[in-house]
Amino acid sequence: MERLNEIKLKNAQIAWRAAQDIEEGSYVNLGIGFPEMIAQYQPEGRDVIYHTENGILGFGGAPTKGQEDWDLINAGKKAVTIKPGSAFFHHADSFAMVRGGHLDLAVLGAYQVAENGDLANWSTGKGGVPAVGGAMDLVHGAKRVAVVTDHITKDGKAKLLNRCTMPLTGVECVTRVYTSLAVIDIKDKQFLLREKLATVSFDEPQTVTGAKLSTGKHVIDLSVPDL
Repeated sequence: MERLNEIKLKNAQIAWRAAQDIEEGSYVNLGIGFPEMIAQYQPEGRDVIYHTENGILGFGGAPTKGQEDWDLINAGKKAVTIKPGSAFFHHADSFAMVRGGHLDLAVLGAYQVAENGDLANWSTGKGGVPAVGGAMDLVHGAKRVAVVTDHITKDGKAKLLNRCTMPLTGVECVTRVYTSLAVIDIKDKQFLLREKLATVSFDEPQTVTGAKLSTGKHVIDLSVPDL
């Protein structure tokens, strides 16, 4: 466990890896917090249209410090810039886009992910966040849902489980998980290892995963820049 904590990816590196898979021209919603970092690592020359629940489509990156316009924020209350062709709309229209299946991808954080694709990302239980918010719409409105997360909790517990024990955000909705140790697909209700850090064995990710981690035929090294 201690060795894995020393070699695991930083959040920025996980975000970078997730950004590489977002296809040209995709309509994408990034969850509040950690997933928002993905926009910083969009490959140069690739056009991605970002959507925010509070009513902007096609916004750009963060403004230079001191140049923020606080009327222009994303759902996480962070300042954004506006690109040519950006659109503004009512909150209800924003959710109509989500519920109407117009988003290609939603990338969210997670407390827990189950091997069947269930996601728990909004409450740790009594005394936590009072409601699930827009995440429940995103996980079933977007055509594809991915998760970015540390592979284990701060106290060393598995976040990838046989079944979630926390309140669910969505059922059988996640198809890919980018963690601090690996890239894992969810296929046929099981975790399928696609990429792993070159510095870990095949067995090490399994020791910190709370369900069977299948390896399949082709597992490649997870390579990221030193961010």
